[in-house]
Amino acid sequence: MTIDEELGLLDSQLRRLKIEYEIYFSNPTKRPPTDIEWKVLALLRKFSDGNRMSFSQRFRYNEIAQRYAIYSDLWRKKSRIREEGYRRPVDAILSIQGLRPEEHKPQHKVYGVSHAPADGNEPFVVHCADANAESEKVEKLFAALSDAKKKTGENVSGSLDSFKSFVQKKTEEIRKQHGCRTVEYVVEVQDGKAKLRAKAAKAKG
Repeated sequence: MTIDEELGLLDSQLRRLKIEYEIYFSNPTKRPPTDIEWKVLALLRKFSDGNRMSFSQRFRYNEIAQRYAIYSDLWRKKSRIREEGYRRPVDAILSIQGLRPEEHKPQHKVYGVSHAPADGNEPFVVHCADANAESEKVEKLFAALSDAKKKTGENVSGSLDSFKSFVQKKTEEIRKQHGCRTVEYVVEVQDGKAKLRAKAAKAKG
């Protein structure tokens, strides 16, 4: 089975798991779908390092992993309410309806190929000397900038290839100006906007 096929299987298993949990929470006699969840977790663990995946595959994997993180956090809360009983009216609503994804973020990222800060507040930093030779670094930088823009509601425009050309040109320009070996690129959110900064990296030692 190819990586794309396994990612397709992971996606379909997660959709099935979500449906099974909805059935579980609406039926007092139903058992939690632990068998399906184990299969989902096994696939998430299998690809968590991202080494064998292309940029598009890593992007797809991250989207699925983040969805699972949101769902699993909600399922834990709903399970706790189910076990302890309804104490407040809002608990009953939560148990039936759940939370809308835009209103709820997981307390921690369960799985995912790390390329950008989960909360969007901490900067993402990468050092680059040659964009053409360091494609993976440029891909992570592009993904981090795209994520930051999505979180701030900005449009994500441009392709990875055009971004790589920009980084290559900018890197050569700064290296020539400052006589440095590498250029430091920083993605951060300031005043509600995603920013990409580039500067000469300080030599170590």
